Amino acid sequence: MDNRLFHRMGASLLDRTICSTAGEAAMKYTIGGNYGYDPEEVSKAEMVIIWGANIASTHPHPIPFIKEAQRRGARVVLIDPHRSRSASLADQVIMLRPGTDAAFALGMMNVIINEGLYDEEYVEQYTHGFEQLRERVQQYPVERAAQITGIEAEVITELARAYAAAKPAAIRLGYGMQRHTNGGMAVRTVYMLPALVGHWRYAGGGTLLSTGHFVKINWNAVERPDLIPQGHHPRTINMNELGEALLTADNPPVKALYVYNCNPASVTPDQTKVLQGLRRPDLFVAVHEQLWTDTTDYADVVMPATTSFEHTDLYKAYGHLYVQLSEPAIAPVGESKPNIEVFRMIAKGMGYTEPCFDDDEREIIGQALSAGGKPMEGITWDKLKEGPQRIRTPRPFAPFARGGFATASGKCEFYSEQMAAAGLDPLPNYTPIAESPDGSPELHQRYPLNLISPAAHHFLNSSFSNLERSQRGEVEPTIELSEADAAARGIATGDWCRVFNARGEVRLRAKVGDTVRPGVACTLTIWWTRDTPDHTGINVLTSDRLTDMGGGATFHTNLVQVAKAD
Repeated sequence: MDNRLFHRMGASLLDRTICSTAGEAAMKYTIGGNYGYDPEEVSKAEMVIIWGANIASTHPHPIPFIKEAQRRGARVVLIDPHRSRSASLADQVIMLRPGTDAAFALGMMNVIINEGLYDEEYVEQYTHGFEQLRERVQQYPVERAAQITGIEAEVITELARAYAAAKPAAIRLGYGMQRHTNGGMAVRTVYMLPALVGHWRYAGGGTLLSTGHFVKINWNAVERPDLIPQGHHPRTINMNELGEALLTADNPPVKALYVYNCNPASVTPDQTKVLQGLRRPDLFVAVHEQLWTDTTDYADVVMPATTSFEHTDLYKAYGHLYVQLSEPAIAPVGESKPNIEVFRMIAKGMGYTEPCFDDDEREIIGQALSAGGKPMEGITWDKLKEGPQRIRTPRPFAPFARGGFATASGKCEFYSEQMAAAGLDPLPNYTPIAESPDGSPELHQRYPLNLISPAAHHFLNSSFSNLERSQRGEVEPTIELSEADAAARGIATGDWCRVFNARGEVRLRAKVGDTVRPGVACTLTIWWTRDTPDHTGINVLTSDRLTDMGGGATFHTNLVQVAKAD
């Protein structure tokens, strides 16, 4: 109902790119869309690579299947700049430098191609641009990949050989890899690996970033873009550039902001800009919320929202293949109302008479499920009332065993004409991230630590971080440092630290150990600003710079300095 209203109004559109759009763009260029293996079939893999994902905290669904694969003899490898809780699941942990994933994958490709370990038949039949790829990877011998990533050449070589030999290997990507200025190309490069060695032939083989797009939703029926007034072309504002839009957009300026299902004062990058924009005296801010958040502090109007226990909704997942109907367990508390009802009331108040504004939850869910196609066959309101429904994928599931990629060539595209036409490098490459020793040496002199800010174990973005129980689990906002970096600054575990760059400064408690390599710092997020020592959120340090493709966020491309606080 939200976009129906905004389309009918002709309001500016929001590009919700804060999550995974760089990776989605990369997959579209490479395999034709956001697709991968069935996560339940990972148990059949001979090797599992958890790449840039802390599944122990953020994605527990595949863990039983990974452990089953281990019982069968599979090797589990974690590739991540941070030694997270998921290290306990792994047989090997490879802590590369942040933002160097593409170089690591290109080093693996160099070994696989030059040693003849690739699947020649699969490559010939189902990939496009292999000869150009062969030429490109000569620029990335393992010695160069080692220099870039900080990982020994022998480690890269051994992993490449073992990966090629596995029948099959499964790569589970996380979202962290793509939250760099080179993040789209990194995802694209890693997504080429299974096609190079033929792992798509097998159930449980390949790569997976998200299962969200397995579920086919009829978005046109749900959102009704046909309601946009004829001849009107609304602008689109990238969520990652919200602060800039609030401060500088003038054609026309943003005069009103309606916030729901989000806490932008905490989660959007370059928080200083965002808060400056929210403080504008001429900006009308309406917030529909369950709780008093960092964002409601800036609202002119706050409307109470229902929780998931009080309204009907349809849920799909990022990490499994089930769709589920959620029905209210209790009546709405007090004056709280669900999104659909508030948007309906606003539409009626504005005099909109289109019948779609009368649709109830059951009707809209029915429209959402009307996309058709084999994956959604037989999934109806009545079936969902019986219980969760699994997407109708075959078992065993090997989606690209005989090619069938949804690209222009119908193949996995090592070389992409579409990217070339868009002015992008059509082949995989490694470009240093914008804030790094190689990407910005002068900036690195002033701010020599690469700060990454992955999700905390007990929080879900900024959700639940207000709860005392969740806060007890995290204890307090911290900064993880290597022993070498801490010693150079006279910092010990438990010391309060200033963490700062040109964008802002926060205070965090030091944790010194082996969870990060020298030159890297890590803080687990997202604490609300009111619960931090200086009432400042971590996103005062992050920039609103966008990814190389897809317009995504670059939270982890972030140089800082750390000093012991007075």
